[in-house]
Amino acid sequence: QVQLAESGGGLVQAGGSLRLSCAASGVTFKNYAVGWFRQAPGKEREFIAAITRGDSSTYYSDSVKGRFTISRDNAKNTVNLQMNSLKPEETAVYYCAAKWVVAGIVRDNYDYWGQGTQVTVSS
Repeated sequence: QVQLAESGGGLVQAGGSLRLSCAASGVTFKNYAVGWFRQAPGKEREFIAAITRGDSSTYYSDSVKGRFTISRDNAKNTVNLQMNSLKPEETAVYYCAAKWVVAGIVRDNYDYWGQGTQVTVSS
């Protein structure tokens, strides 16, 4: 069974940076497509970044493109999300999710989810 755990959230000032990590247990994480989502209070969950199995390709939503970077650390069995130039409106709970696929970017229907980590961006 795949278990995911996010870490690295916290409080940061506008314009600052945070690095989130999604650690997987029970599986070899590089064999899974992984996505990052966020959900702000009163808003729908937003898909913001993804990486394919084997990290051959990445995807970013327009809202984060150029500021966020998704990457793998296979030695640690993690997928990271480097977030730069953060904005107050990006305050949300950030989730990672995983799905076993042969190839391709996965935008929805993920099978496994972490519990989320809170990111708060102060103005």
